[in-house]
Amino acid sequence: MHDGTDPQLPQTEESRKRRKGIYMVPNMITLAALFGGFYSVVMAMNGRFDLATVGIFVAMVLDSLDGRVARMTNTQSAFGEQMDSLADMVSFGAAPALIAYEWVLRDLGRWGWIAAFVYCACAALRLARFNVNTTVVDKRYFQGLPSPAAAAIVAGFIWLMTEADIARTDVTWVMFAITLYAGLTMVTNVPFYSFKDLSLKRSVPFASIVLVALGIAVINIHPPTVLFALFVLYGLSGYAVYFWRKAKGRQTSVISTSTDEPDERGLHE
Repeated sequence: MHDGTDPQLPQTEESRKRRKGIYMVPNMITLAALFGGFYSVVMAMNGRFDLATVGIFVAMVLDSLDGRVARMTNTQSAFGEQMDSLADMVSFGAAPALIAYEWVLRDLGRWGWIAAFVYCACAALRLARFNVNTTVVDKRYFQGLPSPAAAAIVAGFIWLMTEADIARTDVTWVMFAITLYAGLTMVTNVPFYSFKDLSLKRSVPFASIVLVALGIAVINIHPPTVLFALFVLYGLSGYAVYFWRKAKGRQTSVISTSTDEPDERGLHE
């Protein structure tokens, strides 16, 4: 018997209160990624560039988890998206630029800080463009080099040179070129494969697990060399795809004709 009250009202009020809160788990992961970037800057200021670069890679791993955790636990929120974007700016924008400057770019004087600023500015522009183009870009590709990959190229080079005991002064201009390349590639329209169409929920052949195990084993041979090589190849792959499409007369733009939002919304690169 209906008593005249709306049974949906308490539920609506409860859900409204729930939306006002902040989801703990995904935002804690985002904060941990932010700490990775902050830790990297502090270590660079103390001359521990090996630890500084490792902090960037740890932040990358955490950044790849927060969005997925939010979707798995149904805790996506606009606050989480903005928090993720700001954390990315610190960990993959400001931190790599400052580490590169402290490592060797400062020896170039004005040219050094210009290169570092160009990288930092391009990271900000890339993240801003990603936020506004979320609904129109083909989810299979990134428009420009994603900021974590750009940060991995810069930090990976520093890590490799540090582990190999190569004098900084011998690679000053190489670092200058890498910093500019990574920064400017972030703001190009070159398509980079996003791996977003690979679902962890789908069944895969047994051989795929074996390949993952082999990949982990190869990385463990010498992480600085292998990781830097992998990200350099990825950083070049976009141009290979671009020129291959252009040669075949195919569309090179990643702007999609569909208005469906990508499944990975909320995971900035």
